[in-house]
Amino acid sequence: MIYELKNEEITVKISDHGAELKSITRNYDGREYLWQADPAYWGRTSPVLFPVVGCYYGKESRYKGKTYSMGQHGFARDMDFELVEETSDSIEFKLVDAPETHEKYPFAFELRCGYKLTGKEIQVIWKVTNTDSETSFFSIGAHPAFLCDMDNDVLKLEKEGEAPSAIRTNVVAQDGSGCLSDRTKEFSLIGGILGMSDELFAEDALVIEHKQIDTISIVDGRGNAFVKVSFDTPLVGVWSPVGKHAPFVCIEPWYGRCDRVGFSGDISEREYGNKLDPGEEFKASYYIEIK
Repeated sequence: MIYELKNEEITVKISDHGAELKSITRNYDGREYLWQADPAYWGRTSPVLFPVVGCYYGKESRYKGKTYSMGQHGFARDMDFELVEETSDSIEFKLVDAPETHEKYPFAFELRCGYKLTGKEIQVIWKVTNTDSETSFFSIGAHPAFLCDMDNDVLKLEKEGEAPSAIRTNVVAQDGSGCLSDRTKEFSLIGGILGMSDELFAEDALVIEHKQIDTISIVDGRGNAFVKVSFDTPLVGVWSPVGKHAPFVCIEPWYGRCDRVGFSGDISEREYGNKLDPGEEFKASYYIEIK
């Protein structure tokens, strides 16, 4: 089912399948800001990534001597959430563990995903609760795809309102694993501007670690920012499909990421993993603003 939120500035649509954001339009002219999931490029719009961001190496995790198989970005994006609460400008969904999740992920959990409108801004709210009797480990992340013109639009990167002169990214291995290599790339920036091209995304997503930035805007050829994504995550991914010159870019705040090639440790030993004691809650938000 598709739910609609609306205020004086914007209208937003969210599906209970995956608690996925499906549309952001500006009220006065109906302009759409989100990619509309044409499968010729990429058949999703803004999936919630849980309980893994990216891939386990070999698509497998290990916990207490048992091996669990799970595909890229976890299972939440492909499951139906339950509606918890809805108002005219906010909504919350929840997903709880079930026998089918236990086959892929060893822990009991409750995941809540919420959306709240304020003016032209959407707050995306996550809450993960450990409902298990033992310590749990997880990752969570966002994957919203924004319409853009790769030939003329650029990305503006910021950290605490300042434009960095360079960023360093981790490079995804080109072995089909979907995991990180040991290679990095450095991009020099002028005014925080990073141009987009097929070459930029030729080796899959840019994986930007260590809280190097906290805001990414999409800026048109006239110098006007029309989308701004703000976050406090330790990592952010930037992605567009390899070799497709796609009319969208994904700006992805992450609490967690894929394994490095060759990782064979326990799920508790993963880089950028998150840990919850029994009954403990993890809360986080990120923000999308349109102009």
